[in-house]
Amino acid sequence: MAPPTKPLEYSQAPDPTPCTFQYSSADEPYLVTLRENYALNDIVAGKTTDLDKARTLCTWVHNRWVHDGHVRAKKPDPLSILKDADLGHNFQCIEYSIVLSGVLTAMGMPARAVYLKTADSETRREGAGHAVTEVWLRDQQKWVMLDGQWDAVPFLNNEPVNLIELQKALAANDPGLRIETASNTRTKTYFNWLNPYLYYFDTVLDNRFGVKTQPSGIMLVPLGAKCPTVFQRDTPIRRMRYTNSVTTFYSRPVDFMAGEANKPHAPEGSGSY
Repeated sequence: MAPPTKPLEYSQAPDPTPCTFQYSSADEPYLVTLRENYALNDIVAGKTTDLDKARTLCTWVHNRWVHDGHVRAKKPDPLSILKDADLGHNFQCIEYSIVLSGVLTAMGMPARAVYLKTADSETRREGAGHAVTEVWLRDQQKWVMLDGQWDAVPFLNNEPVNLIELQKALAANDPGLRIETASNTRTKTYFNWLNPYLYYFDTVLDNRFGVKTQPSGIMLVPLGAKCPTVFQRDTPIRRMRYTNSVTTFYSRPVDFMAGEANKPHAPEGSGSY
C-alpha cells in the first residue's frame, strides 16, 4: 500500500456525548504483584523522567520473548503472558502492547494498548493490523506512542509523539522524525513498515488490571472514512464506538490516581512546578 500523500484529517471538537476511560492506580494489588515480581523499580532505577522510564520499560518488554506473529496468549494479561514467556513461549504484537501497558501503569503512568488498522482492513485477509502502546507522560502532559515489538519510540524534533502526530509527520516526510531504540531497529525500515497501519486506531475504554473489565472500545476514524465493522473479512468488530474527534480519543486520564496523572510531575531531584 502506498503511504498517504497528505495527513489524515480529524475533528478537534469533542464528541457531544462524553467518553469515559478507566485506568488502574499503581497500588492496585495486581499491579503491585507485577511490580514486585519483576523488580520494575530496579529496572527504572536512576531514570528521572517519565519518558526515560517508559523507554527503559519498552526495551525490557521487547526483550522478554521473540516475536511470533502466529501465537496469541491463552490468558491476555501481563502476569500470565510474562509467566509463559519465562517458560519460553513467544507471542505476537498484541502481547507486547498488553504487557507494556501493564508495567507502565504499575509504575504510575496510565497506559493503554492501541490497535492499528490499515485503510483496507475490512477486505484484506491478513496483515491488516498492528498493536502498540500509548502512555500518558505526566511531566509532558501528553500521550506518546511506544512499540514494544520493535523497541521503538518515535520522536519529532526531539519530542516524543502520539500516533496522530506520527502519521502527520510521516505523510509530510518530515526530516525531524526518528526513533529511539536500544535494539537494532532502523528508523527507515520501521517507518516504512508501520506507515500503512496508521489509518484506524482503536483502544478499549476500560484499561484497568486485575478486575473484570468491559470489552467495549472506541475507534478513531479519519473524517470522510468508512467506519469498519469487520476485520480481515470475517471477524466482526463489536461493542465499538466510532469517533472522528482526536480530543475525545486523547482524553486526559482525569480519573487516574484521583487526578494525579494530570498534575505535572517534577523529575527527581528538581524543584516542583
